[in-house]
Amino acid sequence: MALNARLDHRNPLVFDTHELGRRPGALQRLARTVDAPKDLGIQDVIGVPEGAPVELELRLESVMEGVLVTGTARARAEGECVRCLEPLGLELEADFQEMFSYPDADDRGRVKAEPADDAEGSAEDEDRLFLEDGLFDLETVLRDAVVLALPMQPVCQDDCPGLCSECGARLADDPDHHHDAVDIRWAALQGLAGSLEDGEKDEMSGAEAGVDEKQEK
Repeated sequence: MALNARLDHRNPLVFDTHELGRRPGALQRLARTVDAPKDLGIQDVIGVPEGAPVELELRLESVMEGVLVTGTARARAEGECVRCLEPLGLELEADFQEMFSYPDADDRGRVKAEPADDAEGSAEDEDRLFLEDGLFDLETVLRDAVVLALPMQPVCQDDCPGLCSECGARLADDPDHHHDAVDIRWAALQGLAGSLEDGEKDEMSGAEAGVDEKQEK
């Protein structure tokens, strides 16, 4: 991945690795609580609300080609049950591991004589994350980890019965909820009977009107 605009060390999701000093084997452990960035989750399904607290525990390890970051993120996700559409919440724990490479090192940790400008080198860099002046931004890694840890079809409970397909009532609120099944053949006959009754009523009304006219004469 090509280097972007300069990182801001004041961003809570930007971390400094200078303490490791490019000494392979050097370790640093960090714990930080940050505000959840925007769109941390599966859009319109479930996710960590923007600004909600996210607890991070990180292990930074210096290796030949860069800094290996291993961590865990904990937060509360909110969403909607896909069966009954009721709000739900769950405690989320997402693990991740990512290598942030030194810009001047190849994938084997060797210092590059010159920046790669050929097509092959550019393609390899597209899949890599880089340190920038000893800093790295965790937001992309965090977002990917959270999405993988979230359920694609969240439910309020495993046996949620959902909604009534006929009237939309929440079945968990009324376990005995049901609608009387009507045989479509009987329904057709009932409709025919209703039409006949309406016709008879019209005939009777016409006959009564005729009688009234005769009486008037």
